[in-house]
Formats: sequence, structure tokens, C-alpha cells
Amino acid sequence: MTKQSNHAVFDRLARGLIVSCQPVPDGPTDNPDFVVGFALAARAGGASGLRVESARYVAAVAAACDLPIIGIVKRDLTESAVRITPFISDVDALAAAGAAVIAFDATDRPRPVAVIRLVEAVHAHGLLAMADCATFADAERAALAGTDIIGSTLSGYTGGEAPPLGPDLDLVARAATLGKPLIAEGRYNTPLLAAAAIRAGAYAVCVGSAITRPELVTRWFAEAVAAAAAPHAPVLAIDIGGTKMMAALVSGNTVLERRVVPTRPDLGAERWIGGIAEAVGGWSGRYAGVAAAVSGFLRAGAWFAANPATLPVPDGFPLVERLRGVFAVPVLAVNDAQAAAWGEHRFGAGSGRDLVFLTISSGIGGGIVAGGRLLAGYGGLAGSLGQVPLLGSTDPGRRLEALASGFGMAAAARGTGHDTDARGVFEAARDGSAWAEAILGQAVAYLADGLGGLQALIDPELIVVGGSVGLAPGFLDRLQSAFERLPPLLRPKLVAAALGPDAGILGVADLFFERSAA
Repeated sequence: MTKQSNHAVFDRLARGLIVSCQPVPDGPTDNPDFVVGFALAARAGGASGLRVESARYVAAVAAACDLPIIGIVKRDLTESAVRITPFISDVDALAAAGAAVIAFDATDRPRPVAVIRLVEAVHAHGLLAMADCATFADAERAALAGTDIIGSTLSGYTGGEAPPLGPDLDLVARAATLGKPLIAEGRYNTPLLAAAAIRAGAYAVCVGSAITRPELVTRWFAEAVAAAAAPHAPVLAIDIGGTKMMAALVSGNTVLERRVVPTRPDLGAERWIGGIAEAVGGWSGRYAGVAAAVSGFLRAGAWFAANPATLPVPDGFPLVERLRGVFAVPVLAVNDAQAAAWGEHRFGAGSGRDLVFLTISSGIGGGIVAGGRLLAGYGGLAGSLGQVPLLGSTDPGRRLEALASGFGMAAAARGTGHDTDARGVFEAARDGSAWAEAILGQAVAYLADGLGGLQALIDPELIVVGGSVGLAPGFLDRLQSAFERLPPLLRPKLVAAALGPDAGILGVADLFFERSAA
């Protein structure tokens, strides 16, 4: 490769991807043909530079590829923990082999050669010096020593413990302020993380193992597959609603056993938990954790009522803490509609797809799965369509739930002189009663507007509808017809929920396993 000026090297590296072509030592790809192949594949994929270990491999790559090379030498020394380009003779060898940039360990540890001497040696060859740092203090010292490039390469690798899972974006952001180009390196193993480094201020990003170490990448996938395939102890899934409480032993998408007890609002949350514990007393030792799906909202493990008239939960009740104290196992708690949304996403009508789940029964609840993740929101409210106030209304009680739920329909019926519930409204509508048709028509119109707005905001692939009202005969057809007055782009695709009352317990149990493995 023809020697490039330092300015040309900087221009090529700017805002680009550097691929570290370092095979596993003594592994099956540890030979020049593979290293050169990695380099050429990286160039074909759009890399702007390479990082290559040893003068031997630098010379082989330089002869075959015109990308600028950051050269290093790794040595295991008995007298020092410094491994990367510790000697001036290493600098000389890399320069002769064709490196455009020479990187070295710049950490504050006992070392064979001072950082400033390594910088001087690199500059004597007319090349760029890169300081591999672990801390901001390392970066400051390296900048004062005259290094041309700072790298976050060694962050997390000098303390003698396993490195953290993610990259050190804080170091990138701080070191980028020192007036030297900053190359982010170390655990940038996804495109999103590499992009985050650029947004944090990095001049370029260096990625290695995720691209050029097939043994490691294969191990990542193999371990993930093995963990997912390993049998799990069941979860004790609990669903606390306004009329009943269900407890079930859940394994995967299978309910092994269940118990159902009535919810007595007058007893209070402490007694509800005690009642569940009593009902499942014979299951002790059979579950790995407790996963609770509850009506209301969860914030940092504390429980708040959505509708105190239905389920009188004292604001801030420490649900997770109480469940952990009673059952002595790890605990997860989420809103019941959000848990059902995840259940339908994983095992039901929206399997594997982004969706909004809407349960329309006595009240109206919901959950959102976007980008394959369940949204909880800052205060646990995500998906709570029933709590949305109606546009143009100054009455704080005119929420969608108050007018389009089963309770809302019953209230509307009483307002017309008919003392009945939502089921009675449906029956009267089937008999042709005008008052019942008017109530259903109003509820459907409100829901259609709400769902159209939700489609504009979230744009899900589909909306899964469940609940005793949502799945009442003919209700989905009425709702679908009401969408005709909306612009085509705002018309959601509706499907009926598939898991029935098990959606919440299956969903929350699966969330428990997912978050335990994270």
C-alpha cells in the first residue's frame, strides 16, 4: 500500500467504521490468509480503516488492501500488565510493516517505556500515535504527551474483573472534549451501539469481535440458544382483578395448575395477598419466582389504582416488596393489560408482531408492544387508552373508559331508564331496541376515534381486542365498520384476542423469564 499522508488518514477515518482484524490466538483463523481475507471483506463492506495485530499481519494486509491500518503488537510481560505495543522496537517494526497509525497502551500502570517516549518514536517515523486508554485521566495525560488520537480501547479491561456488558459511552463523551480525535473501541458489538458512539462524539468507531472473531460470535449465539432451550422451573403467575384473583403455575406457554379465588374489595391488598398465599400453599418449592399481573399501575414496584371504585388499592402500596416477603422468591409485577399484550405477542393472535392490545370489559385497559418490547412508560401508564379524556370535554370524568366500557354502557342504559348491564344492552340491541343501538353506536364511535388516534401515534401492525365486551358477538364488526369514516391510513387492523383469560398470566410469566435472563 502506498504511504498516505497523515491528513489523508484522518480524512479516511473520519466518521467511519474501523474493523479490528485480530483472530483468536492459535485459533483456526490465526494465519495471514484469513487476516487478509477479513481485511478485504471489511473494505468491501464499507470500513474506513483497520486495526491489525503484529508486524507480520500488518505487512500482509498492507500489501493487499489500501485502507489505513492501526498497527499494534500484543505481548504478555512478566514485569508489567501493559500488553499493547509496550516497546519502541515494536513501534519500529509496525512502522516498517506499513502501519499508518500505531496504537499503544497509555494507562497509568508500571510500564517498560513511558507514554511520551512511545509518542516520540511514532512521530519519528512520521506516523500518527494513538493512545489506548482506560480512563479519562489516561486520556488527559496522553493528550498532554502529544498523542494524535485517543482510544477508549481499554475501558473496563484493567481492573482484573470481567468487563461490563456495554461500552463506555461516558468516557467517549468526556474524552471527545480534549481536542483530539477520539476512536471509540471496546464492546461495540451491535450497529446501534456503534451509532451511539458517533452521537456521543466519537471521531470513528472500532469494532472487532462481533465482525472478525467467528468463534466468539458463534459462542454468543450458542449460549443464547442453550439458555432459551434449557428447561425452567415454573413461575407462580398471579392475576389480581376487580372480581377474581387467579394463581397459576406456568411453564412456557402452558398452565400446569391454577387456583381461582374471589376478590373481596373490602379486605384490602394485604389480605388479597394472604388469600393467594393460602390458596397455593401446597405449591411451595415448585416455582422459581412470582410474576403478578394486576389491575392498576406499577411504578418502581409500588401499586396505584386505576379505578378505586373497582379495586380500592391504596396509592403506593408496596406490592413487589410484600410479595417478596410472603413468597421469598424474586418478584415481577406489571399492569394486567400490559401483561396480556405481551402474552398475545408471544403466544397469541399477534405472535411475534408489534401490536396494541385492548381489553374492553367492565373497564378499558391496554398494552403496547413496539420493536419487540413491551412499553411500560415512565409511570406505568403506556397503553392505558381507557384513561384518555375525550377531546373537547371539560368534564374530567369523561374518559373513554367511562363511556365505552361495560360500566359505561350500563350507566348509559340507566340514563335511559333501563336498569341493566352491558350484556343486557347487547341483548336488547339484538332484539332491535333503539335505545340499546344508540348506546352501542356511541360506544363504538368513541372507540373508533380513540383507536384511530392511537394508530396515528403508534402505527402498530395490528390491534388485538379482548375482554367480554370486545369479544361480544358482532362488536368487532361494528368497530371495523366505524373505521370507514376515518382516513384510510388511520384505520387499524383489528383481530380478536386468542388467549382469553390466560393472556395475562402467560404474558407475565414469560416477562419474568425474559427479564431474569437479561
